[in-house]
Amino acid sequence: MNLTIWNENVHERTEDHVRAIYPDGIHGALAAALAEVGTVRTATLEQDQHGLPSEVLDATDVLTWWGHDAHEDVADDIVDRVVDRVHDGMGLVVLHSGHYSKPFRRLMGTRCTLEWRHDDRETVWTVAPGHPIAAGIPSSFVIPEQEMYGEFFDVPPPEELVFISSFGGGEVFRSGCCWTRGRGRIFYFSPGHETNPVYHQPEVRRVIANAVRWASPA
Repeated sequence: MNLTIWNENVHERTEDHVRAIYPDGIHGALAAALAEVGTVRTATLEQDQHGLPSEVLDATDVLTWWGHDAHEDVADDIVDRVVDRVHDGMGLVVLHSGHYSKPFRRLMGTRCTLEWRHDDRETVWTVAPGHPIAAGIPSSFVIPEQEMYGEFFDVPPPEELVFISSFGGGEVFRSGCCWTRGRGRIFYFSPGHETNPVYHQPEVRRVIANAVRWASPA
């Protein structure tokens, strides 16, 4: 399997406290988490064509996407390229604030907005324990510090809902959602705020690895 991990790589270059958590960038942490799943390539916003020229995407089985501050800086022709590849069968795993990325909004056809506030304790509940993305994941696990994402999440109804999350303020969120577009599979997983070490947590890394395997073309 050929994986491309895309990260805008802005916070890690501009904020010391984020760099301390992810010294190799969020893309570096994800690359380490997925090293045993397949051949991993990373790409970032500041690279030529954002690191996603046609030859890279054509060779990618699954693309993961993390973005936050620079969604609008992603060139539309690159977005077109990603969306076309998903329809052709490339898997897409969208993480945390990537819900508001151009490719995800285009594929969903909705605003993809949600409610949010700063740090809280998140409990992730497995609501589809038989789903491949839930393999080896307990019935629930806790992320000690995480940005709260809450409903209403303006996306089409998930074709499969694997996880929901609850927070200290009583909020709930559909945190692990599956869709298909054309021949491509899409999974959205909400944990992963840049100021918290979420992508170092074993359960989160296992979910993402499972998601990549699930989204890979048959």
